[in-house]
Amino acid sequence: MRIVLLTLAAWLGFTAAAPAQSMWADKLFQGNTAKDFGVVPFGAQLTYRFPMKNIYAVPLEITNVRSSCGCLTATPSTKVLKPQETGYLDINIDGRRLNGPKAVNVLVTVGPEFISTATLRVTATGRTDVVLNPGEINFGMVPRGTGATQAIDIEYAGSHDWRILEVVNDPKSPIEVKLSETFRQAPRLRRAGKVRYRLEATLKSTAPDGPFRFQIGLKTNDQGQILSVPAEGTVQAALTASPDTVNGVSLKVGQALTRKIFVRGSGNRPFRVTAVDGQGDGVTVQFEQGRTATTHFLTVQCQPQRAGALQRQLVIRTDLDKETATVALDINVTP
Repeated sequence: MRIVLLTLAAWLGFTAAAPAQSMWADKLFQGNTAKDFGVVPFGAQLTYRFPMKNIYAVPLEITNVRSSCGCLTATPSTKVLKPQETGYLDINIDGRRLNGPKAVNVLVTVGPEFISTATLRVTATGRTDVVLNPGEINFGMVPRGTGATQAIDIEYAGSHDWRILEVVNDPKSPIEVKLSETFRQAPRLRRAGKVRYRLEATLKSTAPDGPFRFQIGLKTNDQGQILSVPAEGTVQAALTASPDTVNGVSLKVGQALTRKIFVRGSGNRPFRVTAVDGQGDGVTVQFEQGRTATTHFLTVQCQPQRAGALQRQLVIRTDLDKETATVALDINVTP
């Protein structure tokens, strides 16, 4: 391991005594080191996920994450990234603490032997005269194919005859938006105007599995300014396998590795595991045949017989409307 670490140090162009300000940690984010939320109403709860990938040949530990503003919190999905392993850094900004333009730096330090710090930049412009109630559209966990609807109020108070002109929605978004004005009080001398809109967001029944995060844009008559309304949730697959990947592992030829896989159906529907595709070349999967239950445990054993990359996808088949779950294997096999 010491030789590998020294090789990494030489490749990066510094020694163990090199200063900590080396910026090679930025490469973990593969060029995605900035996020601009645009103009956001007061109270908006802003979230974003920065993907990470360890492109180096040694494990990297996230030793510290800090923010230049208390309005932002950052949470890594894991403390250690194995070689070629992926993860993410979740950030959250409390829009109640934004008043005007705001730029926040998030410093992510990795180590521990060779230290580097990546700098992420997050920007937003908060408006205090426009309020979201509640602060975000959160669908929570939605079973696949069912769809769901959430509503939110956008309220304005000020001297401007303020209007929302149109919805600017990402064409890739699985969310349909309906906007209606529910109250208007024109501004007068010594009296502020008040406006309220109701936004109904409907998650399409065709939305793909997995988590989603989108910003719904609202174009206003205030110099064409576009407000961002955050929307997020997770579409739950009919079947889920946990963990759904086995990677970052190195085995010698003939060495055995065993992993337990937990398979669960949505809606607590009982089912049977009927078969598992992708076995062979030292990969076997054991499960209790004929058992009907809402959850199942499978035992995956890898005992490769030749060196090289062992990459394959295990497909777990069931009698649950022919639904399947998958587990990806990515194992490095050495002589």
